[in-house]
Amino acid sequence: MPSSVAKAAAGGAGALPSAPSVTPRKSVIGTRPWVAALFLLPAIVLLGALVVYPIGYSVWRSLYDAGGSDFVGLGNYADIFRDHQTLIAVRNTAIWVAVAPALCTGLGLIFAVLTERVRWGTAFKLIVFMPMAISMLAAGIIFRLVYEQDPNQGAANAIVTSVHDAFTDASVYPKARPALGGDLKPSGGGAFTTGHSAQAGTPVFLPLVGIAPDKLPGKPAAAKPATAKNGEVTGTVWLDFKLGGGGRKGAVDAGEKALKGVKVEAVRGGKVVASATSGADGTFTLPKAAEGARLRLPGSNFATAYNGVDWLGPALVTPSIIGAYAWMWAGFAMVLIAAGLAGIDRNLLEAARVDGANEWQVFRKVTVPLLAPVLTVVLVTLMINVMKIFDLIYIIAPQPSQDDANVLALQLFLSAFGGQGNFGAGSAIGVLLLLLVLPVMWVNIRRLRKERQR
Repeated sequence: MPSSVAKAAAGGAGALPSAPSVTPRKSVIGTRPWVAALFLLPAIVLLGALVVYPIGYSVWRSLYDAGGSDFVGLGNYADIFRDHQTLIAVRNTAIWVAVAPALCTGLGLIFAVLTERVRWGTAFKLIVFMPMAISMLAAGIIFRLVYEQDPNQGAANAIVTSVHDAFTDASVYPKARPALGGDLKPSGGGAFTTGHSAQAGTPVFLPLVGIAPDKLPGKPAAAKPATAKNGEVTGTVWLDFKLGGGGRKGAVDAGEKALKGVKVEAVRGGKVVASATSGADGTFTLPKAAEGARLRLPGSNFATAYNGVDWLGPALVTPSIIGAYAWMWAGFAMVLIAAGLAGIDRNLLEAARVDGANEWQVFRKVTVPLLAPVLTVVLVTLMINVMKIFDLIYIIAPQPSQDDANVLALQLFLSAFGGQGNFGAGSAIGVLLLLLVLPVMWVNIRRLRKERQR
């Protein structure tokens, strides 16, 4: 009976369920951990070989001297803050980090906002973004030519000198000067004044030298001796020199060239009482008021021609190179900001306008706050980028002012490979650059985590 009851209970409706079978647990993505590790192994090996090992070796190498044989501890790091050239590199790197990312982000924001409402905005964005397709080497060569000092070669100085000359009269004969022993003497400010007073009816001869006859501007005419005129002061300004020599000093000889356009002033008691300009034959005529006055050739006749701005000089070389960098990377900032701008809810902007806000207030209090995450991405990315800037400075800055434009990445190259051969100092600078980048990376990682939590 008990056995039959047991069998009935086992096969009946009230039978207890059997225990479930145990199956191997898989990961969330449905892959066994060892399979995931196997697929990650090549990436881990590459990461270790290309990132971890170089960092570790650089830290180890920075603790040794230039030859790598003697342990110096933190001596190379101390030298960074004792060496004058490295301190200049640290200062310039700080300038780059503070100025270049903000400038590119600001330009990108302006371009993205202004081109949003125009029909040709897409074409403009394409043009602004095109420099990103150019390598740093090519951009450096381009801007080395742009910043050339000679206005005939450098585009920047060609524009500057054109604008300057449009508002300021250029000097006529910048290298001219009176002959030694003549009546004209220096009188300050680049001017020359006669030692004797001018008299009506007696021509005054003002010979100049210092210019080759074949270097005179235009097609100069032959000089002509001035003729006496009653009640007026006359004279001649000419080049008292001719090819092949000959002639008399201080006299207008055949074959000598006239100096056209020279300003002549009659000065009495420190005041200009009359003035005239020499004609095509070099002659000039002053009114009777000039009688008894001394004749002066003002310095404006001989001032050196304006040659533009020394863009690559010690004072402007770093701002000039930052301008070249902005030309390349403003397009990158513009594209990212324009993408963020396209994702803004237009109802918010319209609501601000309905509430009475003008366009500037909408931009400052609505658009910019909504774009803050995108602006942070652009700013942090460019900050990391400028810390390793090297090629633009190495190519654009000429050797005399390259030291004034030096940055840490360039100093690393110069210390280790630029002739000094100090791999210990170069490794220390590389570790310093890594330490400077880490805080920026930490900020970026925190921002990414916050965005994931949203």
